[in-house]
This record gives sequence, C-alpha cells and structure tokens, in this order.
Amino acid sequence: MTPPRLRPLLRRFPQLTLAVWGDLVADEFLAGEIARVSREAPVLILKRRRRSLAPGGGANAAANLAALGVRVRLVGVLGDDDAGRELRAQFAAAGINTRGVLTLPGRPTPTKTRILAHHPHTAPQQVVRMDHEPDALAPAAQLRLERAALAAARGAHALLVSDYGYGAASPAAAARLRARLPPPRLVSVDARFQIAAYRGLAAATPNEAELEAALGLRIASRPALERAARRLRARLGCQHLLVTRGRDGMALVEPGRPIRHLPIHGSDQALDVTGAGDTVIAVFTAALAAGADGLAAAQLANIAAGLVVMKPGTATLTPAELEAALPPEL
Repeated sequence: MTPPRLRPLLRRFPQLTLAVWGDLVADEFLAGEIARVSREAPVLILKRRRRSLAPGGGANAAANLAALGVRVRLVGVLGDDDAGRELRAQFAAAGINTRGVLTLPGRPTPTKTRILAHHPHTAPQQVVRMDHEPDALAPAAQLRLERAALAAARGAHALLVSDYGYGAASPAAAARLRARLPPPRLVSVDARFQIAAYRGLAAATPNEAELEAALGLRIASRPALERAARRLRARLGCQHLLVTRGRDGMALVEPGRPIRHLPIHGSDQALDVTGAGDTVIAVFTAALAAGADGLAAAQLANIAAGLVVMKPGTATLTPAELEAALPPEL
C-alpha cells in the first residue's frame, strides 16, 4: 500500500493541538576561543565568547512542534531561577501554552551546560558537559502535574510523554492518565531510562542504546536489532516502535508487518546531534495525529532528524525547511 504523501501531512500540522508532558530541561551552551594551555593544570584556557540557552528534553519536543505550527499545551516543572525564567520567556515567544507548567521555588531547573572550544574561524567543538540535576519531585508536585497533564490532553489530538528521569512523568502516572482519556488515545513516549515500564501507548521512539538497556542485551547485527525491537514492541504493546540508530538510520516495527529500515536523510557527518531524539518524537507524533500511517510518520521524522543534526546546538525546523527537503515522490 502506498503511504500518504508527506506534504499534505505537514500542512495539517497547524490544525493540530498536542499536549506535551515531561521533563523540561535547559540546554546551555558556553563557547570560548582557545587562548593557551593553563600553567596550573594540563587544560585549555578559553576566552568566553558567547552563551546561549535553548529548551531541552520535553521542552525541546514542544519547541519543535511549535516551530512547525502545532498548537502546544506544555506540562512540566521549572525552577524559580534564571534558567526557568529564560525558558518561560522562550515558550511565550513561541506561542506555547504553559498553563500546565509549575514553578517550584527551591528546586533548580534541570540544566545541561555544554562547554565548547574553538580556534578563530573554526567551528566550536564540545569538550565537556556539566549537568545540574534537581532532587526527586515531591509526591504532591507529581500529583499536580498528573492533573495538569489530564487537563491538557483532553481535547488534544495527541499526548507526547517525554521522560528524562527527573520525575515530571512516569510509567505509572502515564498509565493512570491513559485510562482516563476518552478513545481514541494517541499517546507517544520517549523515555531515557525506563521505557520498558510503559504499557499500552500508541508509539515509542527509543534509540538503540535505550533498546539495549531496556532488554539487557547488546545488539551486534541487524537480525539482533530486529529481534530486540520486536521484543520491546510486544512488551510495550504499542502500535508503532521507531528505533533511532544514529548514522544507521531508523527501524520501524509494527505488528504483523516486516520491519522497515530507513537510511539516514542527508549526510552521515552530523554537525550536532543534541536534541535530535526530541525532534523525532515530536514530528513522529504530530504526523500520526495528522493521519499518517506509521511508515509515512517515520519518513517525515527521519527527514526532520537529518536536517536538525546539521544545525548547531539544540535546534528546531520551520515548515518551509522541512517541506523543501521532502523528495518529490513524497
């Protein structure tokens, strides 16, 4: 069966409303020009040149959706700190509905600070990353988020769950929420550490390392990948499992169908893979909500990922960029 063409799907994105529930992360980038080697230790001394901060984690998935014209209802937690305030300002500028975003004084916004070094007239290269991670969320805050997610998901075309392990979303909470949503329930999940604990969702997008961790095995060949992916899809009970594999592309697993392998779109020499998985779950979920079958949604997500990894830092795409990259036959 010929999959739906991708351009009409992309043009339906502005008609969609998606709820995004999960861990909101600040991706901070500090770039410095290499001056010399320190006399205090065998390390580089960098002259600070610029700083930027972008939405990461679930916030990046929301930003990707908003950039493609989707109406977004965001649910998560920010700290009462500079990173949290910067993210709120960016959400407002992107037109993202933040009614479900809590601010918790005393709890920092999860922040991933990447230090980049460069010579004059060369591209910055990441040399180290420092994470500022908050303590576990209190049960009362988790309950407030669950209620906010239910309110955001009602009337939305889909719910995207982004679980980076900081406690804003969890398998148990997602199961309770799913049981309370009226059918049809299009719920997708991208979970960093505990994807195998999610059940009964429509779609999931683990990367190959997460697939290995979920099943406690090593994948050394395409047949091994296919066996592992089928096992995880059956365990989750999901309709669509899209495994992202970096330069090896993607693999789409659906019940009763052969596994479809998608080669990467564009160059295999990515400039920056930061946040690419968030782009994949965002575009894959939106395409399914727009009426795509699994293959068409995977094709669109694959093209989006191939474009975003050629941008520096945590990036998004415009509809014009994505549509211009679509092959004529799609």
